[in-house]
Amino acid sequence: MKSPYDIIIRPVITERSMEKAGDKIYSFEVARDANKIEIREAVESIFKVGVQSVNTMNIQGKMKRMGVHIGRRPARKKAIVRLTAQSKPIEFFEGMV
Repeated sequence: MKSPYDIIIRPVITERSMEKAGDKIYSFEVARDANKIEIREAVESIFKVGVQSVNTMNIQGKMKRMGVHIGRRPARKKAIVRLTAQSKPIEFFEGMV
């Protein structure tokens, strides 16, 4: 079984994700092979909060070139997590809003 810290790779810090943090909606980059149930359990165990829903999306890497060399950035998986109404907000994001 995977550790919750293997499933949640890092938070996604963008303007759009910070606007939604006030509504208890948070974005994380997660392991490519993680499913919604594993993501829910990982967020609940790491941050000690209640999760209402989890939405996931696979993001293809952008095409990039450097001179004549063409390559692709790595693909990733992003999870958008909505907390329950009675749950406390995640303290990690509070200082950034």
